[in-house]
Amino acid sequence: MKKFLSLMLGGLVAMTSAMWAQKQPQPKSQKEVDAIMAIQNAQDPDGRIGAVEDLLTKFADTEFKGFALYIATVSAQMKNDYEKMMIYAERTLEADPKSYATMLIMANAIAQRTREHDLDKEEKLGRAEKLATQAGELLKTAEKPNPQLTDDQWAAAKKDFEAQSHEALGLVGMARKKYDVAVTELKLASEASADPATTVRLGQAYNFAGKHDEAIAVLDKVMAMADAPAQIKQVAQAERARAVQAKGAKK
Repeated sequence: MKKFLSLMLGGLVAMTSAMWAQKQPQPKSQKEVDAIMAIQNAQDPDGRIGAVEDLLTKFADTEFKGFALYIATVSAQMKNDYEKMMIYAERTLEADPKSYATMLIMANAIAQRTREHDLDKEEKLGRAEKLATQAGELLKTAEKPNPQLTDDQWAAAKKDFEAQSHEALGLVGMARKKYDVAVTELKLASEASADPATTVRLGQAYNFAGKHDEAIAVLDKVMAMADAPAQIKQVAQAERARAVQAKGAKK
């Protein structure tokens, strides 16, 4: 996902041509071009958010609105600012109701933050499920967002988006304690994604489903990943220990 965002920021004007509008958006003046390029040239999430707000304040009718708001959404996500991320995500969908990338950010965030005793638990999970499912359907017919992307780059990006859709549905299954559903979806997500955190979640789902041998097997894979962050490996190790303990208790 980060690689795809870099591709998007690296060719901001060209990238909007197919993903964010039916026709290629056009800036109406050199000043608008400068404001758009300020988003691309910003060095950090705060800078990008500031540049987005500057564009939308000065050019309320910009044809780049949906794309700019998506960049702000991702930037807020990078800051772990859930409230601001959701505000920008809602604004993005208002500007572009078919922004599957935004739907996936929202679906995963909502599913991860829903707690068992939330009074609106099912309402949240229902929305996360709907967003993830809708995004998955849109991806089936999604065209390459930028002609400059190679087929391999687009295939990898699309595969990552598909993994996010399955992961969100898996998290919804976990929250509903439908662990067989969670295992099915998270297995699909893990197969499509190289993210070790996704594989750890699959291990957790296997544990909750009582399939401890399967949990140990996938968590061992995480432990063997040379590029997996140390923190993720610690979580995998702790989850593996729970699997071993639960397996022993069964015996």
